[in-house]
Amino acid sequence: MNPRFDYFVVFAEMRTGSNLLESNINAFDSLHCHGEAFNPHFIGYPNKTDILGITQAMREGDPARLIDTIKAEEGRLGGFRFFHDHDPRALDIALDDPRCAKIILTRNPAESYVSWKIARETGQWKLTNVKRRRDAKATFDAAEFDEHITRQQEFQMLLLNRLQRSGQTAFYIAYEDLHDLEVINGLAKFLGTSEALEELDSSLKIQNPQALEDKVANFDDMVAALAGLDRFNLTRTPNFEPRRGAAVPSHVAALNAPLCYMPIRSGPEAEIRQWLAALDGTTPEALRTKMNQKLLRQWMRQHPGHRCFTVLRHPIARAHAAFCRRILNRGPDCLNEIRRTLRNFHKLPIPGAGPDETYDRREHHTAFVAFLEFLKANLRGQTSVRVDANWASQVSVLQGMAQFTLPDLILREDEMMLGLGALAKQVGYPGATPVPEVAADEPFALADIYDAQIEALGADIYQRDYIMFGFGPWG
Repeated sequence: MNPRFDYFVVFAEMRTGSNLLESNINAFDSLHCHGEAFNPHFIGYPNKTDILGITQAMREGDPARLIDTIKAEEGRLGGFRFFHDHDPRALDIALDDPRCAKIILTRNPAESYVSWKIARETGQWKLTNVKRRRDAKATFDAAEFDEHITRQQEFQMLLLNRLQRSGQTAFYIAYEDLHDLEVINGLAKFLGTSEALEELDSSLKIQNPQALEDKVANFDDMVAALAGLDRFNLTRTPNFEPRRGAAVPSHVAALNAPLCYMPIRSGPEAEIRQWLAALDGTTPEALRTKMNQKLLRQWMRQHPGHRCFTVLRHPIARAHAAFCRRILNRGPDCLNEIRRTLRNFHKLPIPGAGPDETYDRREHHTAFVAFLEFLKANLRGQTSVRVDANWASQVSVLQGMAQFTLPDLILREDEMMLGLGALAKQVGYPGATPVPEVAADEPFALADIYDAQIEALGADIYQRDYIMFGFGPWG
């Protein structure tokens, strides 16, 4: 029994050199790679009907059975190649199994794309005799390449994240390493065999050894298109916020109407609850809330045609509402422990007992700017204070919601009057009362203190919300 692994999987993509890697793995007597064992269109290889007696039909019915059969192969460690579009059931089995050795093969995506285009043009996917090599040039398509590279990156990120979360590691190998005898022998050591090759398999030949400019018909177009790629991700909006959960208990379902409100904290929550209750002539206390996922699914099944919705608020207005309600003013909604930490450690200039008649507009401006400075550090993971739902970015809140379900209607606060009226009409409530006017923040409204400094800070802190939702300056 192998002390480390029961089987292995080579994660790769088309035209990354996986055939060559497999031939080198199979040059070891103690290792056996069974091709694309979970390709949805064939089993192992296009001309095969089974792997170790397991047919394609048997594999479709039970993918774990094929893996168990490969694990049970006597005398050698078995494995297979796996691409992003192979059976996802097998992917979950392999990734969750620490007794499965993971090998991750990568190649320059521009090279693999061009190789794929040439292979499609010539119909030649392997080359064992140079005299039979078919020649063709690839035609670069920018949109097609973007799809190609996005697909590869997404699969690589999935592998990385799953391995990180389960505390596993993989043997990474690049296309250029496939001709390095010491690297291939190092891979064998990783897999637990004491064998070493004296030379690499030479049956497979490099199909297109020329430079890219000699393999692409419209190479100038390719250069121009790739020049626009941000290789180092310089334009990425940094995001250090923790992933958020679905927060299903905060969802609010109407008493009878097939509507469910998915609130974003520090938005117009109280006003929407009043509107939702008024649809059925009841009170906000009668609305259905604090449901778990099971109960919410039951509500959904009981209300066919239901609609889930949420409302976005301008990031600066939302931050000001959170500041006034959760931090500045003492009361049942105040986050007292965070308030204490902000005053004592972060030196937030707010009155200990809350604002009184001496607290003026200038003090409020100073205190809110200080709060925004705290948010800047908080959302970037530079404080010990949690990123509370009341001021987390709305992008992250929506991403959290998506773990259960996405709202099928996302309104903005300044359009919810018309939007919610239309929504009520669509579900059979044409005479719905208007949404109540949103209560002003206290002791001062944002309009009383808003200026260029606040706008600049807010746009910096909530850059993701500004970009993703197209927010402009407040007011």
